[in-house]
Amino acid sequence: MPDKSTCAENWIDALRMNLATLGPAGCMRTAPGTWGSLVAAILAPFLFLPLPLWGRIVVVLLLFPFGSWCAGQAERSMCCKDPSCVVVDELWGQWITLLPLAASDTLWIIPAFLFFRFFDIAKPWPVRASEGWLPGGWGIMIDDGLAGLYAMMALLLCRALV
Repeated sequence: MPDKSTCAENWIDALRMNLATLGPAGCMRTAPGTWGSLVAAILAPFLFLPLPLWGRIVVVLLLFPFGSWCAGQAERSMCCKDPSCVVVDELWGQWITLLPLAASDTLWIIPAFLFFRFFDIAKPWPVRASEGWLPGGWGIMIDDGLAGLYAMMALLLCRALV
């Protein structure tokens, strides 16, 4: 019979990996980051945008250390630096982009998704440089947060012009 502590550790490791990969999103063969962002965009009207602004800010602030922990543990268990299957960082960056939206602004999720993907892929300064600023999961998360800030500014500019 297996040791209960081993079962608990295996269960926790499996949960941590599923959170880091957003379930099957990170396991997609092609463009797992895009799939992770899509999952974040789909979940936002149900889990993120209905919250008041202060609640969304709290979620984003808590998601950074939690996502960093999950991403760092996944990186260590896979013995691979910034594995492409880890997409919790896309959730964080996408939700930063969506931060100023209200629950009634669901049509703006589409341009927010496109802006975030653009900045996450293009990695303008200092997004690319930020990947090396912090170790482990913290470094995995930080560049997506900066890409999310760029995308949020582009989204706000777009909304102001429309």
